[in-house]
Amino acid sequence: MLVLSRKIGQSIIIGNDIEIKILRIDGGEIKIGIEAPKDVKVLRKELYEELLKENKEAVKFDIKNLPGFFKKK
Repeated sequence: MLVLSRKIGQSIIIGNDIEIKILRIDGGEIKIGIEAPKDVKVLRKELYEELLKENKEAVKFDIKNLPGFFKKK
């Protein structure tokens, strides 16, 4: 892991087209801005982890568990 120190107004560049800029530091919070191409998804880690969890649960879905799906004829 690369660890960097930045001040307000300073940036970090990732690749050729992603910039992370420190906008404000207020107590224990840091406000950052991220500029990235529209095709690059930028998510908070906790949201990303929740999406992974939901996707894993969706894969476990069994259509046979739907009430009335298989009706006897």
